[in-house]
Amino acid sequence: MKLRVAALALMCVAPAVVLAAPATKKAAEACPAKPVLPPELAGWERNASSKTIYGYGDARQADWPPLGAARTELSLHKFESLRYGVTPEREPDVYKFGGMVPIEVRKDGRLVVALDGGAWIDLVRDGKVVKSVTHGHGPACSGIRKMVEFEVTPGRYLLQIVNAPTDRIHAMAMMR
Repeated sequence: MKLRVAALALMCVAPAVVLAAPATKKAAEACPAKPVLPPELAGWERNASSKTIYGYGDARQADWPPLGAARTELSLHKFESLRYGVTPEREPDVYKFGGMVPIEVRKDGRLVVALDGGAWIDLVRDGKVVKSVTHGHGPACSGIRKMVEFEVTPGRYLLQIVNAPTDRIHAMAMMR
């Protein structure tokens, strides 16, 4: 009986595995070697120097590296070593990673934050979470997995990254 159940389970899974392989190959073939990005995302093709997100609420903002309009690799931390500026809107997973980085906004407009991995993003100003205006994915084949936009005015903001699957993520912030 156990053998029949195992065989039945294998028969259900095997077609999915066989069908998944060609789809992955087609997706890889569909992407050009170097996708053409719209001008506002041109910074995604440039790597900024590697920066560390300081995941401690008592760190002085003056010591934190700014996130700029080029793709930056950020080192993230386990949840237990973090003290977020405000409680994240998404419940932190103790097995995932996160961190914080300041963003200086110099003019009114729309701030766009792009990530190459799945993670929750909170933008904080004066101890309050700024609600996002829109969110989605980057252009096909760009490597941008998530884009979130916020209406902002001049001032200092804190970008909180929550529940990233790995201890490194690429990020970029730009004004639109």
